[in-house]
Amino acid sequence: MIYPMFFRVIDYFVCLVVRLLMCLVQSLSMETALSIGNALAWTVTYLIPVRRGTLKENFDIAFPGLSPKDRRKLTFRMWQHLMTMAVEVAHASRKIHPTNWRHYIRLIHAEKVGKILHLERPVLIVTGHFGNFEAGGYFLGILGYPTYSVARQLDNIYLEEYVKNFRESSGQYLVPKNDGYDQILEVLDRKDTMAFLADQSAGPKGCWVDFFGHPASTYKAMALLSLQYDAPIVVCHSTRRDAPLQFDVEIAGILDPRNLPENIRSVKGITQWFTSLLEEGIRKKPEQYWWIHRRWKTYGKAFPKKNAL
Repeated sequence: MIYPMFFRVIDYFVCLVVRLLMCLVQSLSMETALSIGNALAWTVTYLIPVRRGTLKENFDIAFPGLSPKDRRKLTFRMWQHLMTMAVEVAHASRKIHPTNWRHYIRLIHAEKVGKILHLERPVLIVTGHFGNFEAGGYFLGILGYPTYSVARQLDNIYLEEYVKNFRESSGQYLVPKNDGYDQILEVLDRKDTMAFLADQSAGPKGCWVDFFGHPASTYKAMALLSLQYDAPIVVCHSTRRDAPLQFDVEIAGILDPRNLPENIRSVKGITQWFTSLLEEGIRKKPEQYWWIHRRWKTYGKAFPKKNAL
């Protein structure tokens, strides 16, 4: 009993530190917080390189012709984006509200957003670790479109509760990644909206599709649920414009299972469709992608001989 109590105390202390840091960021002006973030981005790029191996692996695959100088520049801009994203998440709930959201958010293809989310059918929103994906769920909540998002539960129960309350403050409800499948089905049965991050490696048993010219294992769930529940898939990005807290929320594509093009009438075809749209968005703003996670970690180790489903 000593060790569980010890770890609970450590977890509580870690959560307390995170909450204090969040309060500190919120107490600072945006300019000051961003200046600190830029300094940290420079440090983890040039002084104490973080995730160097993973970044090299990903850039070798996605941008093989990129010069060392341009790789360092892209690495710095990516870290700068991630630091800015953290500051934006801390300040968004205090600055962006249902009465003033137009000062911060520009809806691209706004007519499609309202039309698709008012269907008497479940909807699947598919995005990736691109732009400010954390703020994207918050935006939909304040616009009056609550979503259910799949997220891995943190081992720290105190931090998990804090993050959950923060995310759900605007109506973005969380479904645990592990053991949450039944909850996903309940959401779709109610004809509500589910949101997925679709750019994580699904391991050797995933659906292998092309991503930046290389095979990438992708979860089949989005395509299977769309076909099973007659649910349209909406590929959506929330990317930063020229300044912090200035976003474009864009519908990159909509796929209705009732009207599938002939070339994508399969789980593999649907998965390739939304993966290609995600890649198209990333190529326009590569600095806003989360290159620090190992998207191709199973490539070359467990690539199947047959890719067709």
